[in-house]
Amino acid sequence: MAMVSIKEVAAHAGVSPGTVSNVLNRPGKVAPSTRERVEAAISELGFVRHGSASTLRAGHSRTIGLSVIDIGNPFFTEVAAGVEDVASELGYAVILGNSAGSLDKEERNLRVLSEHRVRGVLITPSGEDPARLDLLREHGISVVLVDHPAHRPDQCAVAVDDVAGGRAAVAHLLSKGARSVAYITGPLTIRQCVERREGAKMAMRAVGLDPDDLRVVETATMTARAGEKAAADLISGTLPEAVFCANDLLALGVLRALLRSGVRVPEDVALMGYDDIDFAAASTVSLSSMRQPTYQLGRIATELLLDECDNPETHAHQHIMFQPELVARESTQ
Repeated sequence: MAMVSIKEVAAHAGVSPGTVSNVLNRPGKVAPSTRERVEAAISELGFVRHGSASTLRAGHSRTIGLSVIDIGNPFFTEVAAGVEDVASELGYAVILGNSAGSLDKEERNLRVLSEHRVRGVLITPSGEDPARLDLLREHGISVVLVDHPAHRPDQCAVAVDDVAGGRAAVAHLLSKGARSVAYITGPLTIRQCVERREGAKMAMRAVGLDPDDLRVVETATMTARAGEKAAADLISGTLPEAVFCANDLLALGVLRALLRSGVRVPEDVALMGYDDIDFAAASTVSLSSMRQPTYQLGRIATELLLDECDNPETHAHQHIMFQPELVARESTQ
């Protein structure tokens, strides 16, 4: 079967070839009624764009990259949903890369995205070294940080105040009478884990406790299984009065281990998570957590990225910082 051309689509829709091109490449610039007519013609005729050819002509593709630390974490799944929704609305596809917290894997993923000539990259970086991201920018690929603050004025970023979140979480535990607190965290090479620990120490200092008494238990991964193992270590020693976990997956693992060992939550140990994933409210003992605007992180970051791509002369770089919200449930009552 012969391939349908843009000219044939244009004739079928009663518009110019340039309008069809705009619908394919810059849909936001076409009136909704016209865009619907062109999209109907594309569907009726079975038109398929020649992606490689259009990429060569434009110097870039209609794709963006998303690199996250752990796609198995529902937090990043929800971020990705926000990214994909905006990208789809504006005629872009998303290539997902999962670094698993590895700098080497992240670098390989970024190299692949560059080879695919993506229009831009959204990234939650695994480390603080900006050289990899600078290289992308030198190749004309826009970069926006997701769930990570920017440290330069010419860089867009959308993040959540993790110091404030850690402080609010532990302040809540202390307000319930706890005076000994354990912090179960993923690798302290991850910025979010470090900043949530700093916030926890600030909360202890604020009520006259020694912040160095915060019992820090570091895990290699931020999974429920890692939380179970960390809880087993706590149970074998002196149990703290409260446990703050760096994410909800760790907290759910801790909860399971505590209940299996006959430790009552919150009567014996109060428990606090972070992220407020869907499973938090549905657990055996509903989990108190720090809620983040996860979906909005993905949406807004994508809007900033594509504005920078499409309007480089007028684009204004923004550093957007959200505040997390305390959600108190049974595990701290």
